[in-house]
Amino acid sequence: MGQRKYDIAVIAGDGTGPEIIGEGVKAIEAVSRKYDFQISFDRYDLGGAHYQETGETLSDEVFESIKDCHAIYLGAVGHPEVQPGVLEKGILLRLRFELDQYINLRPVKLYPGVEIPLKDKGPEDIDFVVIRENTEGLYAGAGGCLRRGTPHEVAIQESINTRMGVERCIRYAFDLCRRRNRAKKLTLCGKTNVLTFAFDLWERTFHEVATDYPDIETDYAHVDALCMWMIKNPERFDVIVTDNMFGDIITDLGAVLQGGMGMAAGANINPEGVSMFEPISGSAPKYAGKNNVNPIAAILAAQLMLDTLGETDAAQMIERAVMKVLEEDLKGVAAGQMGYSTSDVGDLVVDFIEAS
Repeated sequence: MGQRKYDIAVIAGDGTGPEIIGEGVKAIEAVSRKYDFQISFDRYDLGGAHYQETGETLSDEVFESIKDCHAIYLGAVGHPEVQPGVLEKGILLRLRFELDQYINLRPVKLYPGVEIPLKDKGPEDIDFVVIRENTEGLYAGAGGCLRRGTPHEVAIQESINTRMGVERCIRYAFDLCRRRNRAKKLTLCGKTNVLTFAFDLWERTFHEVATDYPDIETDYAHVDALCMWMIKNPERFDVIVTDNMFGDIITDLGAVLQGGMGMAAGANINPEGVSMFEPISGSAPKYAGKNNVNPIAAILAAQLMLDTLGETDAAQMIERAVMKVLEEDLKGVAAGQMGYSTSDVGDLVVDFIEAS
């Protein structure tokens, strides 16, 4: 049997993206040496600067090349001189939709040594995962505008929910709940009392699929109540499944429970195809080039990527390294408050991996 090999498309992107992705690459290279697999990084210069120079977001030729990789490792897309939505739609949403990355997976996990605004909650209380449907809903782009720019303007944005899309997302969430083997509880987040068409489909499908998973406890929460309970009783959640829009909102709230955006990693998963992994912190242009932002989210995104690729031991090693650095080395997790530079934090993670 030959050595395991993975081709990873790297899109470092804008702002601080290249800085933090560089530290994730260092961690991946360190565990690849320890666990004897080979990584090849195919780098793609996409983002705001590329768009300004060429007028191009993501060419068909580049897309076809990325499609042949095992996974995509993304830094950040967002440039202060590019109109909001251009890069997001042209790069992020195109990759998500055309590669059918129908699962957005966001772990919400508080590590020891990380301070959060909640005074009475600790790592034993905050460890859940949000599964967000990633290719339908309000983000499908359905709708239009009539009489634009006039006092009679009408704007319509439609939420598209299909039985196929809803069911495959819910089944993935049930399977994940079983694999996690923790509380074995899956919570559907919706708004059945108002969004009666869309969430009637979600709720019926949820209960029908649940009959195939008798070992999993099921629960339901309206999205507004769930936001309250995430703060008041985060320990009640194991896995949450929801639609595209609600998932986008509650996962940013979840980031606060784990120390902020600099700690939050996410995955856009096609279980049968190419998946994309990213820190959630954004491009943060005001910090670009200062070498002072937290790379932990990018390193945890690398951990998610390796775990999804089947390199479980390597992924666990990265997480152990992150836990050690957070608990024993860093003074804080905010930009400029870590007591170390961005590259120093990456070096601390690599040092632990190499010494283990």
